[in-house]
Amino acid sequence: MEHLIYKNLKKIELSGIRKFTNMLVDYPNAINLTIGQPDFPTPQHVKDKAKWAIDQNFTSYTPNAGIPELRKAISQFYENQYGLTYNPLDEIIVTHGASGALTIALRTILEEGCEVILSAPAYPGYIPLIELCGAIPVCVDTADTDFVLTAERIQQHLTDKTRCIILPSPCNPVGTIIEGEELQKIASLLKDKEIFVISDEIYSELIYEKSHQSIAAYEGMREKTIVINGVSKSHSMTGWRIGYTLAPRYLTKEMTKLNGYYISCATSISQYAALEALRAGLNDPVEMKKEYKERRDYVYNRLVGMGMDVVKPNGAFYIFPSIKHTKMSSFDFCIDLLKEQELATVPGSAFSSFGEGYIRLSFAQPLEVLKEGMDRLEKFLGKF
Repeated sequence: MEHLIYKNLKKIELSGIRKFTNMLVDYPNAINLTIGQPDFPTPQHVKDKAKWAIDQNFTSYTPNAGIPELRKAISQFYENQYGLTYNPLDEIIVTHGASGALTIALRTILEEGCEVILSAPAYPGYIPLIELCGAIPVCVDTADTDFVLTAERIQQHLTDKTRCIILPSPCNPVGTIIEGEELQKIASLLKDKEIFVISDEIYSELIYEKSHQSIAAYEGMREKTIVINGVSKSHSMTGWRIGYTLAPRYLTKEMTKLNGYYISCATSISQYAALEALRAGLNDPVEMKKEYKERRDYVYNRLVGMGMDVVKPNGAFYIFPSIKHTKMSSFDFCIDLLKEQELATVPGSAFSSFGEGYIRLSFAQPLEVLKEGMDRLEKFLGKF
């Protein structure tokens, strides 16, 4: 009966990150720099709100698009933080994490045979979801543009099959952002084309020296852009599974159908926790960001001191140094690093073939852990 399983699903493999992290069970004392989530606890006032919601028996189904109060809070958050206005009644959906938001967005706009342009190295969750829709991922190598997807590169890959472009900013795994001047060029290129944009802004609150800008704010882009965000990274709420979409009414109407059939609604208790985060926790990401910036600067300076070729990230909590000088594949490099120094990192090949020759390090760990991790990496690199 195996031959009857959906063919597009059988083509998809387990995430390269998961493949590697599953090996860590044999190295219980390893320093783990693979982790893609904040190491801070969820803020206490957010947890208290969730307890309150339980005590108030807010444990029932909610509207498919989420409780009205949370959608209103999301609308106010985006207007206050980023100058974008969305109607909470019919332009915002609360989803099962940002991954759920990405799923309903792609399912709404993609068809068999159409193409999706995305920057590479790419977050591992993009390509499988595109392929499950029967669409074709078109990866654009960004290594020689400091890992930034530019309007020029997009134009080089446009075809009559292009249906969508994914713009992650800040970007996992490299931590780069697309700044205003480049966003304007992208908007000018796309505003008159029948091409959707998915703007993945899940790390928008974790940008260091600069500020976040959304492609949806540019002329002609709001009506073709689906913005994706959530509270997982900004408020250290990965396990609460609350993401959301902001999109024009005609898209939100269709995505709400999928959200209803896929999950019925996001968890009611988590929705009240997210409501507290967005209403009363605007400074929570600020405090976390101060710590991340110190860690980023430390790890970046250590890597440069080791002679590694690396782009300094503008946001998120990842850094992506080159290991090409070792002449090893990224997978073999990470395996040997784990075996010899008990330091766990992610092979760049987990982020598409364009990530080969790099490794991803997460600095979502305390500084003392990062110091020991960098010492072990430096010792390992000494043999090269």
